Amino acid sequence: MIPLTVEKLRLQYREEKTTPEAVIKEILNCVEADRGMNIWITPPTMEHIRPYLDRLASLDPEDAPLWGIPFAIKDNIDVAGMPTTAGCPDYTYVPEEHATVVKRLIEAGAIPLGKTNLDQFATGLVGTRSPYGETKNALREELISGGSSSGSAVAVARGHAAFSLGTDTAGSGRVPAALNGLVGFKSSLGAWPKKGVVPACASLDCVTLFTHTVEDALHVDHIIRGEDPLDPWSEDIPLRTPAKPLKILIPDSLEFFGPFAMQYEAEWKKTAERLKDLQIPVESIDIRQFSEASAILYDGPFVAERWSDLGGFIESHPGAAFSVTEKILKSGADPKYTAASVFRAIHKLQTIKKSVQQLLGDAVLVMPTTGGTWTREEVRTNPVQTNSKMGLYTNHCNLLDMCAIAVPAGKADTHLPFGITIFAKSENDHLLFGAASTFVAATNQTPIAVCGLHMRGFPLEKELVSMGGRFVKKAFTAPVYQLFKLPFETPKPGLVKNPDEGAAIEVELWEMPADAFGTFTGSIPAPLGIGKVELADGSEVPGFLCEAYAAKSAEDITSFRGWRNYQHQIKTLI
Repeated sequence: MIPLTVEKLRLQYREEKTTPEAVIKEILNCVEADRGMNIWITPPTMEHIRPYLDRLASLDPEDAPLWGIPFAIKDNIDVAGMPTTAGCPDYTYVPEEHATVVKRLIEAGAIPLGKTNLDQFATGLVGTRSPYGETKNALREELISGGSSSGSAVAVARGHAAFSLGTDTAGSGRVPAALNGLVGFKSSLGAWPKKGVVPACASLDCVTLFTHTVEDALHVDHIIRGEDPLDPWSEDIPLRTPAKPLKILIPDSLEFFGPFAMQYEAEWKKTAERLKDLQIPVESIDIRQFSEASAILYDGPFVAERWSDLGGFIESHPGAAFSVTEKILKSGADPKYTAASVFRAIHKLQTIKKSVQQLLGDAVLVMPTTGGTWTREEVRTNPVQTNSKMGLYTNHCNLLDMCAIAVPAGKADTHLPFGITIFAKSENDHLLFGAASTFVAATNQTPIAVCGLHMRGFPLEKELVSMGGRFVKKAFTAPVYQLFKLPFETPKPGLVKNPDEGAAIEVELWEMPADAFGTFTGSIPAPLGIGKVELADGSEVPGFLCEAYAAKSAEDITSFRGWRNYQHQIKTLI
């Protein structure tokens, strides 16, 4: 799998290192190789894509911000001339017009590839409720891919597209992002038009986005965002300049589930600690009111909205829908859901919404995107409860008029990504991007142990700082190293591992952006280099080491237990 990103492709096109046609041909090869993963309902073909490729010749790449960028579309979003199935063959129709979001992307030069698999009628969070096959997880095929936008997420994760469109009513654009190691963005309600989208709950639905980076999500948002006069649900909600929130709120207690519950809990605890390092105040809160709002979506009369949109089709096409999907949809026709019950739910929800809006202000709420995951076999055995658990920390979002972005936050297990979702109140999308960028930048840091001139107060400290380096703390190596004064014109220390004659040597732990680490290490002159340095606490981090041959003509200063102590002693003697 080779990730495709918007920024990388734009750069390669500008430098003429590849062409859109070459990229498409490689994508078609990937799609064929992954045929058994059930990612696509209408897969990409050169016949369909050719007109969009040919059209690029008439566009100036400087005026078309997505020139030649391939994207995938969930099969409940219209692409003109291509079937829309919503995951149900009997529902199929061929639209004459693009959905507004698709139209805007194509106008910006993007290339629509095909239509991706989904939980039928966008009803599910597991990715297994499709007559077109269960979409397999991009990283571990025995696990669920997440739904309902399963195919859209896996298409990006497997390198079939640079980005993709999904939809989100209860978490369908965030759960698959977390389970496949992606960024999943859901704007404020109405900020992205949904004309040309098959409704699940029309008042709550959002078109969503899957990318590999926060920067790509921001780039695509600039193109899609904006009111459509023909869409009664769309609004003019401009995106303000991304900014850090004033506060980060985190839950004071959480539930974890599934076969990896312990690993998810451990990874969340690590993430919560990392959030405290972002230099933004962090506060724990009780999230019961969010859970109360979540319950209204499926355990209350709001499910009747799904039935109002799809009930006619279900009744006139018996057996056309999956049994579990039909059961959920038909629950909206239960006589207990009266007009009065709908208004009672709306009034309760409004009370919670007001409280949440006041709580959030200019803060963001951070939760695990999911509290666990399942194998596909576990979902087949228990389809309702397993699906319900996947929405524990997602269902409240649209009901409470919030925007959200899901970002990777670590690994819960081998090839099992862990992700968090950042929430903000409506129209505070800019705080999502600010918080997500800050978190990802801090997460994508490489630790490095320095023992000489790169330490604080020494001449080369500025090199680390100029590359985004940040001092973390002082530390000591395990007692297995010797320290030598190397005979450079400007003396430097050399750390050599020698368990027989070693001692614990003082070092400084820094961290720097992962993308700058390679440049930094490439500038280090022999006999110095970067290797694994064992610390006193038993951990290992990248750090400065010296080749053993250089120590033969160097002064052993191990007894000083560090370069700073040695320099202090020299100054004292002078």
